[in-house]
Amino acid sequence: MKLKSVLKDIRVLSLCAGEELEIGGVAYDSRQVRPGDLFVAVRGFASDGHKYIPMAVEKGCAAVLCEEIPSADVPYILTDDSRLGLALAGRNFYRDPSREMTVIGITGTNGKTTTSILVKQILEKTLGAKVGLVGSISNMIGDEEFHAEHTTPESSDLQALFRQMADAGCSHCVMEVSSHSLVLHRVAGTHFAVGLFTNLTQDHLDFHNTMEEYARAKSLLFPLCERAAANIDDDWTETVLKDAPRPLYTFSAKSDSADLTARDIRLSPTGVRFCALERGELVRVSLSLPGRFSVYNALAALACARMLGVPLKDAADALAVSHGAKGRVEPVPTDGDYSIFIDYAVTPDAIENVLTTLRDVTPGRLVMLFGCGGDRDRKKRPIMGRIAADLADFVIVTSDNPRTEKPEDIIAEILPGVEQGKAPYKVICDRVEAIRWAIENHRDGDVILLCGKGHEDYQIIGNEKIHMDEREIVAEELRRRAQAR
Repeated sequence: MKLKSVLKDIRVLSLCAGEELEIGGVAYDSRQVRPGDLFVAVRGFASDGHKYIPMAVEKGCAAVLCEEIPSADVPYILTDDSRLGLALAGRNFYRDPSREMTVIGITGTNGKTTTSILVKQILEKTLGAKVGLVGSISNMIGDEEFHAEHTTPESSDLQALFRQMADAGCSHCVMEVSSHSLVLHRVAGTHFAVGLFTNLTQDHLDFHNTMEEYARAKSLLFPLCERAAANIDDDWTETVLKDAPRPLYTFSAKSDSADLTARDIRLSPTGVRFCALERGELVRVSLSLPGRFSVYNALAALACARMLGVPLKDAADALAVSHGAKGRVEPVPTDGDYSIFIDYAVTPDAIENVLTTLRDVTPGRLVMLFGCGGDRDRKKRPIMGRIAADLADFVIVTSDNPRTEKPEDIIAEILPGVEQGKAPYKVICDRVEAIRWAIENHRDGDVILLCGKGHEDYQIIGNEKIHMDEREIVAEELRRRAQAR
């Protein structure tokens, strides 16, 4: 592709390269540069891509898109925002692939993963569509699954993935859109047919600083969308949707003023049932995922389907045979009269939701094991501790992706909240040992909630990702117990 085509819509301050120069790819990691690539020097949090321009030149890049004149002898293009330039260059190089599909973007603090999977399943069942998925658990092209490094990939990688999906025959793509990705322009240049807002609760304040800033970040999705849907029961909806296209499609489990309303809600250990009312049409909805938050996830998925023209009853029928996401209130086999669930909840609101859900199915004690991630929002640590100690019967405080912090320091910031609650607690810093202790000391009728890891099969210690799958840990402990009998 010619350089002039790759540079479409990019703000060029100075062009010191031939517009007819042939570009063979777009790269932002100098280690991945191939001869003929356009190397985009992006300023990151840990390093500055401008430092790696000489390496990219050594590897044969054709030109450099950058914010400062390079010292190396190489054709270059100056721009005032190379991160945005990377997104647009990726879109242009991969021939604007989101325009060839119907892309649904889902943003919010909680519910993105489950809702995206439910929407994918509805579209597959009702339209017979081949659907791509971009999410925190995995990326998918139809039934083919790929590892996901981030909730939303880097911009040029995202455009490459879109191109794969379009070329593979995907007519639709459902994606989780994180607040980080919006601020960092990872979805810039993407065309969204539908944008959906689930909710906003405290999270990522290490990055956004305040809830207002967090809400503004979420709001960046909606000017990119043709249509939008939102949960009007959330206090932040008006702020997040201020620049959303109108009319706005709304859903609610409380208000009759929404376009789609849940009535006659019934919760059970095996799932939720309710009647969905839309403009006089009443349809019964059943979803085999427990918890009141599952009502909102179902409503969100139905709202997306309706905005894409799927009849309400057809979408509800598809939900009845749908399943949720890995690591979201996921049961794990045990060796006795007690239960173990794995859940990803890592925010105050999410742990409150999952504890409230499991309280309804707990005949004995509700035992919660959790920690907080290192190098992340420290303000939520005592808040999560207090919620855990208020809603669980016993709390085990442990480690969860400490990263470059000391696990003991993180736990020390959780404990003031735990100590304000009513539940007894135990600190076991090593997460594997904590899980083993919870199983060894269970009582009949207990429900043990392993909270925070969910779909993750690793622990991040320092800058190293170490394999650790809680399903395997539980299974190994059960084998050990069986052999000891």
